[in-house]
Amino acid sequence: MAEKEASPIGNGQSPAAESPQGGLTAPPAGSPGVLQDALSFTTLDSDAQRVVQPFPRSPKLQRKIAKAAQPSQEQLSRRVEELQAERTRTEARIQSLKKRKADLSRSTEAMKQQVREHFDNMRCVLKQDEKAVQDSLDLDLRQTRTRLDQVVKKWKQHQDQVTQGIASLQRALAHSAAGAQEDAKVKGPSEHLSAKKPDASEKEIRLNEERFQRLLKTLSSVTRHLKAQLQRKTLLLDSSPVVIDRQTCHSQITVSSEGRGMSFSGPGRPAPEHPLQFDKVCCAVGSAPVSAGRSYWEVDVRCCSAWAVGAAYGSLERKGRDQGAKLGRNRNSWCVELRDSRLSAWHNNRSVACRGAGQTVPGKVGVWLDYDKGQLMFYDADAMVLLQSFTAAVTPVFDRAHHQFTEPLYPAVCFLRPAESQMWPNHLQLCDPAGSF
Repeated sequence: MAEKEASPIGNGQSPAAESPQGGLTAPPAGSPGVLQDALSFTTLDSDAQRVVQPFPRSPKLQRKIAKAAQPSQEQLSRRVEELQAERTRTEARIQSLKKRKADLSRSTEAMKQQVREHFDNMRCVLKQDEKAVQDSLDLDLRQTRTRLDQVVKKWKQHQDQVTQGIASLQRALAHSAAGAQEDAKVKGPSEHLSAKKPDASEKEIRLNEERFQRLLKTLSSVTRHLKAQLQRKTLLLDSSPVVIDRQTCHSQITVSSEGRGMSFSGPGRPAPEHPLQFDKVCCAVGSAPVSAGRSYWEVDVRCCSAWAVGAAYGSLERKGRDQGAKLGRNRNSWCVELRDSRLSAWHNNRSVACRGAGQTVPGKVGVWLDYDKGQLMFYDADAMVLLQSFTAAVTPVFDRAHHQFTEPLYPAVCFLRPAESQMWPNHLQLCDPAGSF
């Protein structure tokens, strides 16, 4: 049987050799098989990496797409109307903003006028008071002059008598040769004249110096008080009502109905403890935290002999009696406290004597907080004397590289145990900003 001629398969590769028995033999070494050839892929050369362009669209399809993309006359008209309406709204908005800008200027001028009227009223009151004081000084001067005039009148009368006596004696000397009878007539008028001594009451005739010194002292006190109140006015602009959070109060603290007054009430009645309640330290914190901006509040401490007033993070410990739960004895709180009649400022368990503390204990403590700038200041609110300022400037004392608040701050107060000779503290009052003046 004639040997069949092998036909090319695939890429011109020869098929597998046929065995004499009619079966297939293995392909020669180095030549790929049919299956391998069928599954093999041609690698892309540099020319094959070119971007394949999409199949070009027919002119008819392109005209159809262009026609669909082109808006109709109606659509264009509608779009023009929409843009015109938008332009009208924009112009109206711009006019509204310009009007608001003008209104702001007018409102500011009206506010400034009201402020001028108030200051004019104050100046008017001061001028009236100045005139009254000047009139009182003039009255004192007139009364003193009148008394002196009366004394001068008496001395003039005595002066006239002395002058008459001198004239009489001079006439007698001129007629000394007239004899003894003449001498007797001359001695008569001069015998009644004697040296006039100043009356003791004359020394008391003077301006009322004691009253004038009291006036100067009073005016100086009024000036200091006015200056303090004008400074306090600026702080009160940032004030807001502070109410005590009853859930944080120690069991021996009784809070008034409006939430501002606190009294120490002795042994507390048994009650379920709240997680935020102080169980050992006799403290309480406010209900609203300060997390931005500025805030000012005042605490009346006149009815308490030992106290602490300050601010604290919400993370201040509430349980136990260690340093972590006491105001100023940790990094989570700041305070000014009165203990044993000594006023001191505390933070991070370090203290300094309050530099503005005078001979008298403050009756009202003001706390001013600028949260964004990291400033906390304590004032004697009556005299507006700065007691202590917690800022980066006091880092050597309170171990702060950069004083910045990291949590919202709560107003905080604490009753302290006084010395044995003093009475136990009784009452603290958070002041109402509306009734501060």
